Amino acid sequence: QVQLVESGGGLVQPGGSLALSCAASGFTFSSYSMSWVRQAPGKGPEWVSRINTSGGATRYADSVKGRFTISRDNAKNTLYLQMNSLKPEDTALYYCASSRSFYSASRGEYDYWGQGTQVTVSS
Repeated sequence: QVQLVESGGGLVQPGGSLALSCAASGFTFSSYSMSWVRQAPGKGPEWVSRINTSGGATRYADSVKGRFTISRDNAKNTLYLQMNSLKPEDTALYYCASSRSFYSASRGEYDYWGQGTQVTVSS
């Protein structure tokens, strides 16, 4: 049974930080590229970041570049997203998602999704 379980979301003030985690099970985590995707109320999904299988290649949306850091620990089957200097526009439900390749991830082709964790940035 494939599972992706996000955690770490919450309420934070502008300029603050949050660290998200995504625990994977039921598939070969190390064989999949992983992504973070977010969705704000009333908006469509927005790709945030992706990482290749080894963790040696990462990409970020312009909106988060320089503020967010994606990483993974294949030994722990866990994906991470460190979010710094948070802005109100970062408020969204954050999902982790798997892709069969870094290329397919770049095309927004995802195989599995988690349930999401809510991030709210507000004063």
